[in-house]
Amino acid sequence: MSTDTRITLEHAKDRAAHGRQQDAGVLVIRTIAMPADTNPAGDIFGGWIMSQMDLAAGNMAGRVSQGRSATVAVEAMHFLRPVKVGDEVTLYATLTDVGRTSMRVHVDVWARSRYSKDGAKVTEAEFVFVALDDQGAPRQISSD
Repeated sequence: MSTDTRITLEHAKDRAAHGRQQDAGVLVIRTIAMPADTNPAGDIFGGWIMSQMDLAAGNMAGRVSQGRSATVAVEAMHFLRPVKVGDEVTLYATLTDVGRTSMRVHVDVWARSRYSKDGAKVTEAEFVFVALDDQGAPRQISSD
């Protein structure tokens, strides 16, 4: 079995475990929500979730641009349910478009209670990145 086939099978198993559709992206980050990440109400702070999303999208953008890139926009984030301390938070990224210097990355966030087999979608958003050169100016994304 090839490495690509194994990766595809592992992603399919992971998606099935979270009740996700097969085409919903590549697993980029899996972490546990901790007490230090809470807001005053005791739920996980939305800013922490957004920072994890930016890291996941940035990871995908770096792979695609094969170098430095920066977030230039985040579109329409809606929180569907709270994340609790101890929840397993899983982020999936999907490259949705590549332009001359920019990329669009869709990020889905799922959370699973530490004592449950089933997860639920928490939020999603579109991130726009621009590839940067060593001086911080936009650069063309190679077509390799």
